[in-house]
Amino acid sequence: MKAVILAAGKGTRMKELTQELPKPMLKVQNRPILEHIISGLVGAGIREVFIVTGYRAEVIEEYFGDGSRFGVRIVCGVQAEQNGTGKAPEVAKDFVGADTFLLTYGDILVKAETYQQMVKRFDEDQFSGLVTVTGSADVTQGGLNFFDPKFRLTRVVEKPTAAQLDELRRAGWLKPGDTAWYNAGIYIFRPVVFEFTARLKKSPRGEYELTDAINELVEAGHRIAGCRIEGHWVDVRDPDVLASLETGEDMK
Repeated sequence: MKAVILAAGKGTRMKELTQELPKPMLKVQNRPILEHIISGLVGAGIREVFIVTGYRAEVIEEYFGDGSRFGVRIVCGVQAEQNGTGKAPEVAKDFVGADTFLLTYGDILVKAETYQQMVKRFDEDQFSGLVTVTGSADVTQGGLNFFDPKFRLTRVVEKPTAAQLDELRRAGWLKPGDTAWYNAGIYIFRPVVFEFTARLKKSPRGEYELTDAINELVEAGHRIAGCRIEGHWVDVRDPDVLASLETGEDMK
C-alpha cells in the first residue's frame, strides 16, 4: 500500500504563522505535522509516500528530500490549481498506479496505530474504499456520514446546512440518540476512485468535492468501509489548536 498526503494549502486561519511555511510544516512538539503523519504511516508498513504540494512547496521538498532519512520513498508533486479535495489526489495518479493507497490531509493528527487499524479494517472484505469517522455533536463543518448495520458507508452529506439537517431528521436519516459520524479526513482507496474524480462537477461551493466522488462510488455499487478512529483525532485548523498540542494534552 502507498500513501498520498494532501499538503497544498497555505492555511489562512493560521495567519502570520504560515507567512513562511505551509500549514503542514508547522511544528508540533518540535516536529512538523507532516513528519508525525509520515512516522505513523511507516509504522503501518507504508514505504512509498506522495506529498501533494502547492503553497511554499519548496519548504516541504527541501525538508523531506527523497524520504530516505525517514525510512520511506517520498515523491512530491504540485497541485497547480487548488480547486477542491476531489481533484487534489489526481496529482498522484501516476504514482499510485495500480496500487491501493491511503489518503490523508496534511493537517490531521491521529495516534500512530490508527493507520494500522485502517489497513486491518480495509482487509476485512472486498472494499473499494474506506472512510474514517469520529463521533461529533457539530457536523456542519465537514462531511456527515451514514452507515448500514455492517458499518459500510451508505451516504455522505458535505457540510450540511441547518435546513439539510432538518430534512435528514424528517427523512429518518438522523435519529435522536444516534451518533452523528463526522468525516475524519483519512481514507483508503483502490485506484478505481480516479474514475469518479475524473468526472466530478463543481459543487455549489465552486469546488470539486471528494465526498461527491465517494457518493458516486457507493451509488455505483462499490463497498466503502467505515472505520471509527479510536483515541485522539486532531484537525490542526487554527493557532489555538496548534498551541494546545504543545502541551501534549491532545496528543495522548
